[in-house]
Amino acid sequence: MPELVFLIPIIAILAGVAHKWMAMKERQFLILSERSSEQAAQSSAKTERLEQRVAVLERILTDRSTLLGDEIDRLRDKPIN
Repeated sequence: MPELVFLIPIIAILAGVAHKWMAMKERQFLILSERSSEQAAQSSAKTERLEQRVAVLERILTDRSTLLGDEIDRLRDKPIN
């Protein structure tokens, strides 16, 4: 029975340490999740810009009109996102 007197505080201390460790791991997970979301948004925006540029290039390559040179010049002067 005297051993229980020592075990109860030790268990309480270990429980407190385990709780703090789990809270730290949760914060790390949330930070990682936010970073992943930001990276996904940046990748999505970059993909959208690239798709727009490819669409313009496809239009230029398939366009057989006499205005092709004018369109190329207009696109050359347009700022890139």
